[in-house]
Amino acid sequence: MSKIQYGDKSSLSLLDALVESLKCLPGVGPKSAQRMAFHLLQRDRDGAKILAHTLNRAIRDIGHCKSCRILTEQEYCSICLDDSRVRTKICVVENPADVLAIEKSTDYKGVYFVLMGRLSPLDGIGPQELGLNVLEGRLKSDAVDELILATNSTVEGEVTAHVLSEMASRHRIQTTRLAQGVPVGGELEFVDQNTIAQAFAGRKSY
Repeated sequence: MSKIQYGDKSSLSLLDALVESLKCLPGVGPKSAQRMAFHLLQRDRDGAKILAHTLNRAIRDIGHCKSCRILTEQEYCSICLDDSRVRTKICVVENPADVLAIEKSTDYKGVYFVLMGRLSPLDGIGPQELGLNVLEGRLKSDAVDELILATNSTVEGEVTAHVLSEMASRHRIQTTRLAQGVPVGGELEFVDQNTIAQAFAGRKSY
């Protein structure tokens, strides 16, 4: 079996390298990665080829929307290009999955801003990494009257919401926060749709 270099680790076989690569996925440990690798090689090599091809295309072609930073193949995403969306309201979320959760659970017709994370100085994630300069540019140039803070109810999410609220305050923009229903410490993308709808509808001034 041929050997390859995998990162800074010692030389691995191709099979071991495949297993190690699959472990980068969230929630996938050594056993799950091994099962996936064996499945692809034993039962679905055609599927593996399609997966590899699609993954390469996605890495090459998918970037961030210039306005809201959601993942998209285009310069601007479909939501930002939709003339029916209310641009006076911006909902700030931590990741693209949160946008999907809100779209499925509510009748919100405003636009979004995706942080791609939350403030965490210990992890080297500051305002620049979250694109807060891009968001502030929108607050300056767009006629925004409400900034909806839909960051998660974690310690980092609350700190991020506080910083966002101060930014909005400098531009005299009202800030609201998702209300009851979302548990403390909960991740928005994992909350059920009815709870998200209730929390969104009952948002309060922040």
